[in-house]
Amino acid sequence: MLLGALVLPLGLSLGAAQPASAQAAASKIDPQNTLYLDTTYGRVVIALRPDLAPKHVERLKQLAREGYYNNVPFHRVIDGFMAQTGDGQYGNGTGGSKYANLPAEFSSTPFVRGTVGMARSSSPDSANSQFFICFDSSPFLNGKYTVVGDVVSGMEFVDKLKKGSQANNGTVSNPDKIVKMQVAADAK
Repeated sequence: MLLGALVLPLGLSLGAAQPASAQAAASKIDPQNTLYLDTTYGRVVIALRPDLAPKHVERLKQLAREGYYNNVPFHRVIDGFMAQTGDGQYGNGTGGSKYANLPAEFSSTPFVRGTVGMARSSSPDSANSQFFICFDSSPFLNGKYTVVGDVVSGMEFVDKLKKGSQANNGTVSNPDKIVKMQVAADAK
């Protein structure tokens, strides 16, 4: 299940600052709607957005609580665009969880650096377990993919993930993996 056959516009920059919405969200984290995504580089903290995508947020939390995301690779990482993960079935972007696909929960919230969105196939109602984190603003995704959250800290660790090549649509050889992902309220 790929994010889609998107062509990355030339000239995207990585930009170092977190979006203002992520900075504001960091000051009022709800442990029930926050994910800790641990990488070998460090912890990425994601503030979930149940106000935008309640079904998708519940799915991510459900799968995190089941340990589904632990040791799952970032199978598709395109410099200047996004890092995709969440295929705990096959690890290559073609699988999903044992649960049914979710109906789209598109919003007008833009995809900017640190936005977390749900990956899907060409069908708008095909998101399941896979998600991606934007390295930079990606307005061509706006209104076409479900926004589920924002990285509020640890974006520097996302930046360090091993990248794939444009020639192979960002597929990564020997990819970095999620060490562990958990809901903050459950963290040990």
